[in-house]
Amino acid sequence: MKHKMIEAFRKAEGGLFAEVEKADVGNSYQEMEKQGIALMGWADPFMPDYSLPEHVKKAMIAEIEAPSAAHYTAPIGSFELKQKLAVKLKEKNHLDVDPSRNILIAPGSDSGLYFSILPFIEEGDEVLIPSPSYANNYLSVDIMGGKKVTVPLSEEEGYQMSAELLEKYVTDKTKMIILTHPNNPTTTVYNKSSLEALREICIKYDLILVCDQAFEDYTYENEFITPASMEGMFERTVSVFSFSKGMGLSGFRVGYIVASDVIMDSMYANAVSVLGATNTACQRAVMAALDDPSYMKEFEDAFEVRRHKAYEIINSIPNVSMALPESGFLAWVNVSRLGNSSEIVSYLVKEAKVSINDGINYGPGGEGHLRIVLGVYRDNQKVFDALERIKAALIKYQNEKGLI
Repeated sequence: MKHKMIEAFRKAEGGLFAEVEKADVGNSYQEMEKQGIALMGWADPFMPDYSLPEHVKKAMIAEIEAPSAAHYTAPIGSFELKQKLAVKLKEKNHLDVDPSRNILIAPGSDSGLYFSILPFIEEGDEVLIPSPSYANNYLSVDIMGGKKVTVPLSEEEGYQMSAELLEKYVTDKTKMIILTHPNNPTTTVYNKSSLEALREICIKYDLILVCDQAFEDYTYENEFITPASMEGMFERTVSVFSFSKGMGLSGFRVGYIVASDVIMDSMYANAVSVLGATNTACQRAVMAALDDPSYMKEFEDAFEVRRHKAYEIINSIPNVSMALPESGFLAWVNVSRLGNSSEIVSYLVKEAKVSINDGINYGPGGEGHLRIVLGVYRDNQKVFDALERIKAALIKYQNEKGLI
């Protein structure tokens, strides 16, 4: 029956018949934990340790005990939650939105991202994706029959964009640009020059921008700008947000989409068919998190220490380098001088007892790189110990290969 599937599904492997490296596919990744392997490939803050704030837990329990817990909210989401988000969007993102017209609650930002692309892309439409980028940006376009056009960004230039570069890849079939900002996996916070270039191309060629801002909560040296807040961009931008990364509520599966009412009207009409209604109790829990986000300071402090420690340890390894992370809790490591990154990922599982992500999963420019999730575990020392094991293993690997 597989031959009856569309091409994107026919080619996909879920780990039932062949080994799949991706951490979020199949069961093999979770099985590694039972073998004492540190899981540093899943971007879930403080996983697997307990990290649910008490006030959020109490709100969740209270909602579960309420009559409403067993029932739907509207498929477009709780209006009370959207009111709270409108305040956040104005304060943090400089977006002045109407909670009844511009916000849709989704069961997680991944489904929100898919639903944001879906209204626009059909067979043959071209989508520009600055690369390396989040794997689902490519996959969603494939599923919809669109043509993904990767725009290679330069590591030497900090993975920033220019109008000249973007314009090289625009054709009469280009309909959309998908941007993950801050970027996953490179951690890049796109600067004002990059975003002005993006704005110029979107307006000049009448393109839609879908912007995934899941990692927006922790940015460091560089100013974070929400593309939809730029002049002329709100009406052509669909922004996707998450409670998973910054607030550490990955298991609740709540995300949200922000767009103009012209776009949102069609999304409201189709939300029940594609998304369904987001979990009622989880929506109540994230409201409590929005009311008192002070617990995020623990995440922020930990991620700040970890990015500097990772920078120190990784850059002390011969022939290996990484830039200081600009956002979130990831490290993007260049191992191209050592050889094949897929081979290195497998070696680190066996030799260092650490599982990380192969850069090839993030599109062109990802080969020869590793993505390490620094945000796992509540104890900083566990992360540092794993990084030291990675260092020792990569030195051993190079000795075995005669590289040092």
